[in-house]
Amino acid sequence: MKHAYIFPGQGSQFVGMGKILYESSTLAREYFEQANEILGFRITDLMFNGTDAELKQTNVTQPAIFLHSVILFETTAGLTPDMVAGHSLGEFSALVANKVLSFEDGLRLVAKRADAMQRACELNPSTMAAILGLDDAKVEEVCAQVEGEVVVPANYNCPGQLVISGSMEGIRIACEMMKAAGAKRALPLPVGGAFHSPLMEPAREELAAAIANATFNNPTCPVYQNVDAHPYITPDVIRQNLINQLTMPVRWTQTVQKMVENGATQFTEVGPGSVLQGLVKKVARDMATDGIN
Repeated sequence: MKHAYIFPGQGSQFVGMGKILYESSTLAREYFEQANEILGFRITDLMFNGTDAELKQTNVTQPAIFLHSVILFETTAGLTPDMVAGHSLGEFSALVANKVLSFEDGLRLVAKRADAMQRACELNPSTMAAILGLDDAKVEEVCAQVEGEVVVPANYNCPGQLVISGSMEGIRIACEMMKAAGAKRALPLPVGGAFHSPLMEPAREELAAAIANATFNNPTCPVYQNVDAHPYITPDVIRQNLINQLTMPVRWTQTVQKMVENGATQFTEVGPGSVLQGLVKKVARDMATDGIN
């Protein structure tokens, strides 16, 4: 029996997130105040009392979700993962949970990642769309048929749900083609850019420089990484996979399948929301899931 801990990514944020934790735990409060100092602004004010629009800014959203997840993990007694994984941004939370990254280094890298991604979005106006009701192979085939534009699979979330990423025109064309191919829905997403696509290359280069200067320790358990869904314990390999993640798809379906194949019997989502629990159930219907939020 193995216990897998999983950590959510961008999109799970909500106004008020972390407030009860801040008010009820002295240790949590110390972490949050340390984060305010590291970031150079009071992210807690935006998390607890900001507006939806403020919280949706990439440079706020990503550190906010990271903080909520990691501080929950660090302040909840008795959590001993046998394996960890995180969805996109959540991979950084997972790497703090298994001791590869310190809280401080993890937060600094997340802040750098968010800023770099925001700049990449401004350089190349781009977007994403959720494709529902087609198998992965068909979505991949349609993406490859879009000519003259960047369109790629970005998030393999669960069977029948794949998010694509690319240029504005490319996604518009692809959505029409997906519907013609039998998709139940091809839904443009309200995101700032084409995450997990080649259009994030400028951000990948910025993040690579920051990761090169961060300390990566030996993990306490394997991390199943987004780029290929395989488990890793070697710090240098983990480091490179984390860099490559920005321009490669999140293979969440395959990650859950591999964790189950390797003995996972319980999945616990740590952080805001319950999106990942739902995705796990769609990949492995009978799997036990719960959440700490």
